[in-house]
Amino acid sequence: MATIYDVARHAGVSAATVSRVVNGRTTVDAALAARVHQAMRDLDYRPNAVARNLRRQQTSIWAVIISDIGNPFFTSLVRGVEDVAQAAGYSVVLCNSDEDPGKEDRYVTAALAEQMAGVIISSSGKPAAINRLVEAGTPVVAIDRQVRGATVDTVLSDNEHGADAATSHLIEAGYQRVACITGPRKTPTAQQRLRGYTTALKRHKRPVDDELIRHADYREEGGYAAMASLLDSGAEPDAVFGANNLMTVGAMECLVDRGISVPARFGVVGFDDIPWAHLVRPSLTTVVQPTYELGRTAALLLAERIAEPGRPPSTVTLQTELKIRESSVRPA
Repeated sequence: MATIYDVARHAGVSAATVSRVVNGRTTVDAALAARVHQAMRDLDYRPNAVARNLRRQQTSIWAVIISDIGNPFFTSLVRGVEDVAQAAGYSVVLCNSDEDPGKEDRYVTAALAEQMAGVIISSSGKPAAINRLVEAGTPVVAIDRQVRGATVDTVLSDNEHGADAATSHLIEAGYQRVACITGPRKTPTAQQRLRGYTTALKRHKRPVDDELIRHADYREEGGYAAMASLLDSGAEPDAVFGANNLMTVGAMECLVDRGISVPARFGVVGFDDIPWAHLVRPSLTTVVQPTYELGRTAALLLAERIAEPGRPPSTVTLQTELKIRESSVRPA
């Protein structure tokens, strides 16, 4: 294997210059840096990551801890993180917590043990794991969910506004009893989307009926069970706002199984777009989150936090958009 001294001889520079180039220092003359990079390619030189990490006291890797790898919402989000990370000279490892605080905590332990350069986390909602990172001096950004009791950079979507727009649209489309399937009671996104739903009802002079509200688990099976419960309860809903994409898919499956026509007899709006939402029939009305931009913004904040550890934490809230399709528009 080629060594740093082999690269230095091949490029006609000192070993110290090669070291500065390998470590991303910007003080090296551009022409010299180009010679070093060419020599590294010619010799197939690979820096000793273990030794470099010992010197730096950290790796050049970011951990991205997401709550559900099965949810398409996170695909574009992680791509946004990775694009910024790669441009900044970092690699990304993806960790799936499955909405399990214990599993999340184990990934945080691993991030600390492996001396990750930073962590982006969609938390299960408890501050303990994030605060462990903060106390250890590991740069961290919360994404998608605000974590009460943890003071860190945070990137969110305007959940309440999106849920308000979805519910208002169903009411204005002529549906009389709009139900809501939201997420777990203690999850901030579920609370915010439920609040947007109730705000829209009140503004349109509709009663807030607890019989029309169900809490589920942000999974397809949970959405199906919640929809079945609403239909069997005697509450007689004629529309539903599903507070995430997978629960909305489950609700639609239940309506199909019951032979209930969408949108003629029942209106449906979901939260989070799905790549194939425009392909199903009827096509699915959704609240679209700027998922790529969520990831990109979180990564930019993390890079800034690494460069400037002492700056005050900031919260960035991105806007949502209601994409109206067939599932919420009654035929004339």
